[in-house]
Amino acid sequence: MSAQQAIALPAAPRSRACHVMAKPSGSVCNLDCTYCFYLEKEKLYPRPTSGRRMSPEVLELYVRQYIESQDGPTVNFAWQGGEPTLLGIEFFRRAVELQQRYAAGRTITNAFQTNGVLLDDEWAEFFAANRFLVGLSIDGPQELHDRFRRDKQGRPTFARVHAAMRALKRHGVEFNTLTVIQADNAEHPLEVYEFLRAEGSGFMQFIPAVERVAVGADQGGLRLVEPGYPGRARLTRWSVSPGQYGRFLVQLFDRWVRRDVGQVFVQSFDVALGAWLGQEPSLCVFAETCGNALIVEHNGDLYACDHFVYPEYRLGNIQHTPIRQLLEAPALLEFGRGKRDGLPRVCRACAFRFACNGGCPKHRFGRTPQGEGGLNYLCASYRTFFGHVDPYMRAMADLLRRGRPAAEIMERADRPEAAGGSGPVGPVPGRNDPCPCGSGRKYKHCCARSGARVEH
Repeated sequence: MSAQQAIALPAAPRSRACHVMAKPSGSVCNLDCTYCFYLEKEKLYPRPTSGRRMSPEVLELYVRQYIESQDGPTVNFAWQGGEPTLLGIEFFRRAVELQQRYAAGRTITNAFQTNGVLLDDEWAEFFAANRFLVGLSIDGPQELHDRFRRDKQGRPTFARVHAAMRALKRHGVEFNTLTVIQADNAEHPLEVYEFLRAEGSGFMQFIPAVERVAVGADQGGLRLVEPGYPGRARLTRWSVSPGQYGRFLVQLFDRWVRRDVGQVFVQSFDVALGAWLGQEPSLCVFAETCGNALIVEHNGDLYACDHFVYPEYRLGNIQHTPIRQLLEAPALLEFGRGKRDGLPRVCRACAFRFACNGGCPKHRFGRTPQGEGGLNYLCASYRTFFGHVDPYMRAMADLLRRGRPAAEIMERADRPEAAGGSGPVGPVPGRNDPCPCGSGRKYKHCCARSGARVEH
């Protein structure tokens, strides 16, 4: 489906729970982070930078339609980019006014992801007054942060981001931190964690950087390719390896589970605990299906996912078709089911499928030991992490089921087997046990290996 093609829509769409993240500045940013996957999306909208900003008309359409598309009592807005602060505070004052106009008695919340470079006391006062939750992108202490996060002039940004964090704290703004884990800072997990903890980040997100670049001809002008790219592609030099990411998560968890449970919240750990409690994963990366986390571009184009902003995943434009109808686009439903239906056999048989569900489709370009496609590049990372935390998660889930705080795990974190908890899955197979994928080989010679063969 091209960017210009219309799509057939049902006459009477049913309600779907979804989240639409707005990119009102498109891919325009004041930084030039080496690993950014979104900067090159400007090639999809070849017009002057000044024209790649959401117009007042599109902003009003988005606010009204998004509220109308939600059936619950709370509507959660999220603003990202590019860099949304480039639009100025007045743009977001107007957004808040429109939210109040169209709320119809519903509670409105706002989340705002920023690199922090332009944040000052005026921005912090605005966020505090309107109760915005701010996500601040920071990759660790200065040396690690400045490795890849530089501005358009190649200058380091840590000092400005750190000043932004201080401004948020001065004004009592609720904030969390988003840290991209790449080949460099992945080697320093505890240094990153202790820095963020000392700076007062009570909620941390760690996002693995994994991208492939086209070899030879570009994909419609885009060099960073999707999993189904038919040509040759290679991993970027900054992509975190499966071994690195697995070790990063395990070392962080070991520090957290012995000291910080109930005090510091790490998204990956929270989502995992929910899975061990029998809940559906709340993070789209680990959900069984996709299609509930969409993005709207500055001009009103709606895409199935932030990581799939390619012409073939464009669902339509909210200036022509309301969001509520676009949520019923056959292409979106197919995209969502594809995550579940495309799982290779080894994933279907995996003891940790309930917590992982094959991970993000963006990373599913590997092959299983049996040669089947669709294996997540980070599969070995997740097997390492979930296998390591399994006894702790069982114990914490058992504590919560008995009405006890999960933080009690810290008293016996060196003896997780003493908790006596029971979880929803059986034990991880021993190295010499038959592999659960059904290959007929021993586990150590099959899925226990670091695993995914990556096509280049």
